[in-house]
Amino acid sequence: MAETRPSLVSLSPCSESSLRMKTIIVLAMALQLSSVALAQTVPPSAPPAAPQIADVRSGELHLKGYFWKPAGPGPFPAILFNHGSGADDPQHTAGRTMAEAAADLAPVFLKHGYAFFYLCRRGQGLSADQGPFMQDLLKQAEAKGADARKQLHYQLITGSQLDDALAGLTFLKAAPDVDPKRIAIVGHSFGGMLTLLSGDHDSTIRAEVAFAAGANSWRASQELRNRILAAVGKTAARVMLVYAANDYDTTPGKDISAELDRLHKSPLLKIYPVIGKTSDDGHSLLYLGISEWEPDVFQFLDDNVKH
Repeated sequence: MAETRPSLVSLSPCSESSLRMKTIIVLAMALQLSSVALAQTVPPSAPPAAPQIADVRSGELHLKGYFWKPAGPGPFPAILFNHGSGADDPQHTAGRTMAEAAADLAPVFLKHGYAFFYLCRRGQGLSADQGPFMQDLLKQAEAKGADARKQLHYQLITGSQLDDALAGLTFLKAAPDVDPKRIAIVGHSFGGMLTLLSGDHDSTIRAEVAFAAGANSWRASQELRNRILAAVGKTAARVMLVYAANDYDTTPGKDISAELDRLHKSPLLKIYPVIGKTSDDGHSLLYLGISEWEPDVFQFLDDNVKH
């Protein structure tokens, strides 16, 4: 019996082209459907969860602050953040509410794997009911003359305000899922000065990053300059100083860096290009120029804290 062979159908060039086109369309539709399915199964990057409102004891006061931790298991390296104090009312800092300021900064630190604690010191933000607002006290002193204001400013930055910052550090070191041996302090403006003053009170601090520290107070007080230079001379932490070129004054960064260089302490001074149009904008580099400073600051923190 003869073997039956399947017949071979010869396709015309037109038929071959049509088949290829249909195949391409089918593949494109399959890829589109796969993309839709993937988008449905992989959620977009979500903002950080709401912070824990932490209670911090500072003497007889009960301060509060915003506390975030990264997702996943700890213990985590952690950041204590010291806010500025130059706003016109106790609920604002650097042109935004304190809640907004904390929420602007927290995601930046969380995505790099750091727990982030934004403490509200007495008289401000969540701790507004724990004492008078610092600027109100300074205005009252200024009514007695510039020297009275300068002296009160020095007493606050080296006294009660520093006490609050150190209380925040104590809280953070004892917080669950925080590695107490991997802590840095970051501060802005007045809070940057508090950051630099903290190092000679706690030798376990791994790094200090001061944004715009002393930019509007450095020249006014020799006493404060001496105290800051003495403090950074005693700290065991690496120090990074950050300014915009159009801040009120970058002299403090240069002076502090020169003193640390003299002591062979390897400071890092970064003066970024002009941001915005005014000195106020330059002073707010921390908030307005995150994309500028983020790579440098986290390289510094990772080298000195995380690893």
